[in-house]
Amino acid sequence: MALILRSDWWFASTGIPLLAATLGPLANVTSIAALVTSWREQIYIDGEFVPEFDGVPFADPRWCYWINVCSLICGLVGNLFLMFNFTQRIRYKIALPVTIILWYLATTMLIAITACMQIYAPPERPYQTYTQGFWYGIAAAVFYLLCSMLLMVNMLGYFLGHYPDNFALSDSQRTLILQTMVFFVWLAGGGAVFSKIESDLGEEGWGFVDAMYFCDVTILTVGFGDLYPTTDLSRGLVFPYSVGGIITLALIVSSIYKFMKELGEENIVQKHIERTRQRTLDRTVTSSFDLRQREREEHHLIRKRTLDNRTRPNISAPTQPRAMHTAMGNEVRRISSRTLTLPLPNPLKNARRPPILLLREEKDRFDAMRNIQHKSQKFKRWMALVFSVAAFGILWCVGAIFFWQAEKKAQGMTYFQALYFCYISLLTIGYGDLSPKSNAGRTFFVIWSLIAVPTMTILVSDMGDTVVHNFKKWSDELADFTVLPKDGAWRTFLEKHPWLLDWIQKWVAERAAKKRLKRGFATADPDDPSEEPASELINDEDPEEQLDLQITLSPNLPILAEEAEKDVSGVTPTLASLSRRLALSIKRVAADLHHVKPKRYEYEEWVEFTRLIRITRLDSENMDEEEEGLIDWDWIGTDSPLMSGLSEAEWLLNRLCESLVRLERKKEYFAQVGGTKRARGTSLPTIQDGDGKQPDVMASGANGKGDGQT
Repeated sequence: MALILRSDWWFASTGIPLLAATLGPLANVTSIAALVTSWREQIYIDGEFVPEFDGVPFADPRWCYWINVCSLICGLVGNLFLMFNFTQRIRYKIALPVTIILWYLATTMLIAITACMQIYAPPERPYQTYTQGFWYGIAAAVFYLLCSMLLMVNMLGYFLGHYPDNFALSDSQRTLILQTMVFFVWLAGGGAVFSKIESDLGEEGWGFVDAMYFCDVTILTVGFGDLYPTTDLSRGLVFPYSVGGIITLALIVSSIYKFMKELGEENIVQKHIERTRQRTLDRTVTSSFDLRQREREEHHLIRKRTLDNRTRPNISAPTQPRAMHTAMGNEVRRISSRTLTLPLPNPLKNARRPPILLLREEKDRFDAMRNIQHKSQKFKRWMALVFSVAAFGILWCVGAIFFWQAEKKAQGMTYFQALYFCYISLLTIGYGDLSPKSNAGRTFFVIWSLIAVPTMTILVSDMGDTVVHNFKKWSDELADFTVLPKDGAWRTFLEKHPWLLDWIQKWVAERAAKKRLKRGFATADPDDPSEEPASELINDEDPEEQLDLQITLSPNLPILAEEAEKDVSGVTPTLASLSRRLALSIKRVAADLHHVKPKRYEYEEWVEFTRLIRITRLDSENMDEEEEGLIDWDWIGTDSPLMSGLSEAEWLLNRLCESLVRLERKKEYFAQVGGTKRARGTSLPTIQDGDGKQPDVMASGANGKGDGQT
């Protein structure tokens, strides 16, 4: 049975494996810190109490040490099986249960150690206390338990049939896992190296946990200054170590940001687009009959509808939805949502309507789809900002609660001071006036900062796409009119406000007319090219080429409607004209591929492009000369090019190149048969030859069968 990935389980299928692969190495590092550090220390020395960082640790019971070793082994082996699962070296059904079991065993052992230590060998208060190793052991137990529970949710989704038995991760997501492992190896390895150097050569010996804290504040560029290198060797080692750590952290933040955008785009933004598109489809009407029917159906709901819903404009729907041609050559008749809900007959359904009316109807739907795209882009950017602000607020306020409780006894920290400390840490300011002074506070800071600082970086990036972008836009517009005047700035401003532009143009025209009358000239301007007939604007030397250039580069609805009338009557462009139009279109679209911002074409341009694609088809079986409209899709439908996932220039370039190939095949066929005989059994639209005459032979290919539609 084929397994279908349901959108409701997207986080379980993709987000949970990545989260487990990220937290797994962190759990291993904290478990190592819990193993190499004694869990208790003496803080009452020579008749006086000393700070926790100056305490003297003493050995733990042997059973505590060896159970801790077993816990670390289970955690490392479980993480190894998870990596084998990601690389598909071991089957999902084997690797994932082993990982879950081993991590549950590691969690159980750590919880047992902490409980037994508190029951059978607790520190003697207030002369003794727990070290950072004890708190790292608790953190490791929490991480192992959290990862195991998350992976169980992933297995539940597999057993329920929501996704297959493998992690469907992209290359960028696998790279994120590798980068995370490298970062934690770099952090733990740096802690071991600096601990060895400072213990042997430094003024004050550093334990592994102290050195790892130093590496953390160095890589995150916080730099409180409570720990710093005291030897030339460690100072020299800071140069390459800090650069490597900062680069690795930047790569991780970039990968996380890209991953979050992918998840949001695929599962949140696309759902928003689909909901908006369905609501737009529900508002479509095909004629005044549909509109009156809808008003009667919804009359009893008027009191319940909001003003926004009542004033929302209706959108034109195709009165006779066209067939959608599939890649296999099958013909599927599309049915709009209004066809299902409004069974009333339409007396205008079978009437042939003018192309200009069809173009305007389709433009209505095209503009609606453009509006959906514009709103979806804004929704995506602001949604990302909302999530980033929420994550920042939680890490800031909740983190301050932990620091407040951990540092209350050590340095009398209040909650406001904890908020201040978290804020300067999140922004990597690091004044140094406040820093962790307790074992619990320093342990929590290492774990909290590894999550909070990258979150702050992502928040800054999201603000750059929204708030900063809008501020920059407003400041640039203000500068264009004030300190840095820009040519055409007032014209652009007036184009954004058509009512003001129309009023100014009308006032200027009336004033110019009064001046011409005063000078004795006629009201009409004889030098205005808009007053000339359209035929006089065309170059007499090669009118066909000038027309091709005009239609390709600056099409408008009247010209397109006129061309559509010619197509219906059988007067189509010559082969030379089609070749010229296709070449100009391909050249233009190819140039648009290099734009930094993806090019979005106007409706009139789309009509001309799709007309070139339709008119060069070779497969006569999939064409219906009597169907209305100039496109083969619904702009708001699922088959719309605007919903393809490709950029518009890329989509068009592929189709135009295919059309050019089909046209060249036609030319070859006409050359072979001499343009004198007509192949039987075909119904393609007639295309004129190079002399402007209709060739007598039309067929779908050299063998008369056609090559199918791409």
